[in-house]
Amino acid sequence: MSKKTLVIGASENPERFAYKAVKSLLGKGYEVVAEGLRLGKIDSVFISNEKKFYEDIDTITLYVGPKNQASWYEYIVSLNPKRIILNPGTESEELKTLAKENNIQIEEACTLVMLSIGNY
Repeated sequence: MSKKTLVIGASENPERFAYKAVKSLLGKGYEVVAEGLRLGKIDSVFISNEKKFYEDIDTITLYVGPKNQASWYEYIVSLNPKRIILNPGTESEELKTLAKENNIQIEEACTLVMLSIGNY
């Protein structure tokens, strides 16, 4: 798959949507990397808490609410993704503006729904 995806806000907790997104992305054959607050692992995906630099990120799918996003902005821009998916509850005018200034496409959508209907 060509759309290498970074899940920001990843968690080992199977109740979390970020966890479900990692599982679904893997199930659909996407290359997945993950960043979260705590180290962990979801299947073959290691969850880093270091804001590692990843090459060739196509999509960042965000699971961090607006109150906690500012600390991620510089990191997100540094990865130069093609798009950012703002999952429900992560919508932020500040991040939308930053993305636009850096020629990054923003989608207000649910990664899980996009994957389930085939328009990821």
